[in-house]
Amino acid sequence: MPVLMVYGDSNSHGSPPMSELGQQGRMPVAQRWPSVMAAALGPEWEVLVEGLPGRTTVHDDPVEGGFRNGLSVLPAVLHSHAPLDMVVLMLGTNDLKLRFNVPAIDIALSVGRLAETVRASGAARDVMIVCPPVVREVGVLAGMFEGAEARGAGLFVHMMQVAARLGCGFVDAGAHVAVDPLDGVHLSVASHAVLGGVVADAVRDRFKRQMKGGTP
Repeated sequence: MPVLMVYGDSNSHGSPPMSELGQQGRMPVAQRWPSVMAAALGPEWEVLVEGLPGRTTVHDDPVEGGFRNGLSVLPAVLHSHAPLDMVVLMLGTNDLKLRFNVPAIDIALSVGRLAETVRASGAARDVMIVCPPVVREVGVLAGMFEGAEARGAGLFVHMMQVAARLGCGFVDAGAHVAVDPLDGVHLSVASHAVLGGVVADAVRDRFKRQMKGGTP
């Protein structure tokens, strides 16, 4: 049975679009995109989900805590679930917060560092990078993400280039879904459904080609 792990942030966790700061809650399990993906892949796959709201790629968050740093936590998470056939990385949204003030190319390179960490760990055979959809500066998160639309311009191009250089799978989520206009960051139930199906197709195709000895 192939084993896949999703490593992401609030959109992998299943946080719904927010109407007020500090809002708690989580979508029902079946509505979250990793669950939709798992259902589409079928019972022959085991899907593990490590989604943490606020998780960054490589940054300690001075407001929400250093444990949000995706790089520092990743090795322990990988080895706790090893052996893995594939790790799906969907991070970068929180790097667009004003407090970090980093450009799209640095976010892509940071995701690349995560992919390299996965490879170096020996805990997983393959990596797929999912570029999150474009952030919009609207609603209660607009101030936190001030300037994010400009900083995030071209993010999918940079991530695609990093994925190609490292030989990782790649999905541009923004080509299929958009953030919910309520808060400009999180996905709607409908978008979760679409994204889960898209990533499932990409995972299945990549895995089949690898099993046949083709180029990843």
